[in-house]
Amino acid sequence: MVLQMRQELRMSQQLVMTPQLQQAIKLLQLSRVELQDLVRDELLENPLLEESREMGTSTEEPVSSVEMQDGIELQGPQPSEAGPTDAPQQEVKADAPNADNFDWEAYLQHQNLSGPSTGSGVRPDDDLPGLEQTMAKEETLVEHLMWQLRLSNFSAVEMDIAEYVVRSVSSAGYLRSASGPQIARRLDVSTLRVEEVLRRVQQLDPLAIASRNLAEVLWIQARHPEHPIDDPLVLAIISKHLPNLEKRAYQAVARDTGEALEEVYEATKIVMGLEPRPARQFVSETPHYVTPDVYVHKIGDEYLVTLNDDGLPKLKISNYYKSAMLADGKGKKGKKDSAGQTKEYITERLRSAQWLIRSIQQRQRTILKVTKSILGFQREFFEQGPQHLRPLILKDVAEDIEMHESTVSRVTTNKYVHTPQGIFELKYFFNAGISKSGGGELASEAVKDKIMRLIESENPKKPYSDQKLVELLSEDGIDIARRTVAKYREQLHLLSSSKRRKLF
Repeated sequence: MVLQMRQELRMSQQLVMTPQLQQAIKLLQLSRVELQDLVRDELLENPLLEESREMGTSTEEPVSSVEMQDGIELQGPQPSEAGPTDAPQQEVKADAPNADNFDWEAYLQHQNLSGPSTGSGVRPDDDLPGLEQTMAKEETLVEHLMWQLRLSNFSAVEMDIAEYVVRSVSSAGYLRSASGPQIARRLDVSTLRVEEVLRRVQQLDPLAIASRNLAEVLWIQARHPEHPIDDPLVLAIISKHLPNLEKRAYQAVARDTGEALEEVYEATKIVMGLEPRPARQFVSETPHYVTPDVYVHKIGDEYLVTLNDDGLPKLKISNYYKSAMLADGKGKKGKKDSAGQTKEYITERLRSAQWLIRSIQQRQRTILKVTKSILGFQREFFEQGPQHLRPLILKDVAEDIEMHESTVSRVTTNKYVHTPQGIFELKYFFNAGISKSGGGELASEAVKDKIMRLIESENPKKPYSDQKLVELLSEDGIDIARRTVAKYREQLHLLSSSKRRKLF
């Protein structure tokens, strides 16, 4: 076999992911908040981008298709820009007055920023927001406990132990990240001293803070010196029968304690009145506000789909840099290297800005197109509600709008639509189908809605089991397995029938 080197010319085609295409795909899957952050970053990085201040105008197309291709057409005079409405370019001379030799020191002295307002300087204090309008930071659990520790008569060593315990407390108020022996080893103290300090910390506000388990939390609250609970049945339930209490096994508690079932009920009411999470008042969940990306309004018998552009910056190409490029083409030609670098940089930024504007416009058009397609498939939902939701997959919408399934998947991620039935994520409308005995299919979300309604209407003392729910759904013609009902019930965050039962 003879090895030799030679040159061959071949033609082939391959799919290349250009940076512009990657950017367009990335914009499709961004949420509304993420898109706003990206646009703000681009406004800071790209000098050719600026936000349009005109109200009621759509995002403009500032650069023509010819300019998009090579970005050099701005160097010469443009027919579209040579109109009578354009302002004449004024040449600014370096020695002109009020250019760079402005007396800033005299200006600042005239303004008198450090002194009281004279009418031409800083606005008076009366125009500032009042003290009651300022937002104060909420006190955290650690800050609240540390404030109490400083007012207590702890020694230096005890203060170190107490502070370590406080900073190891979880958001629910439990001490589970470190045990007594572990704290003793880390601080080089005895375990007995750690336990003594821990018991004193547990008497702070909120009561039973830094407890190790639920039984300890309830026991400390039940034995509080100011309002102790002396009922031996309550103390027995806390110390020995919390697992039976969780399973609603009241008869087992009555059998083990030898008390009447009615007495167990009364003692259970007292136990359930205690606080299982000592730090509940210090847990503040930040509300999550959803801003819809698209609105669906019903006007007569028809539906109108409109995009929500509120809050999205309207971008355009800076006229200042357009004028600078035109002036550069007519100006001095001595510094070719500097002018060439400037032209190359502005051309690159111009293309980037144009691609961003067009990608955002394409994103908005795709969201509108997908929403209209969903409206066509799920019209009964928009008319009558979740119970009439139809089975729908990404392929159905993709074929309807002649796009790829991955594109539909990206568009429907973290996008919300405001409908006459409420605000829903676009992915909500894509569901698997559950067969019906009379033929046809029903969406899984519609089945979940039926399960929710059945559980809400049940007798609290005799809740429906999963098998009973299967039978009730079968009466409506829905064929579903018990394990599927259990899975849907868990997805709805509903407890089992034994834990939903209320006997008093």
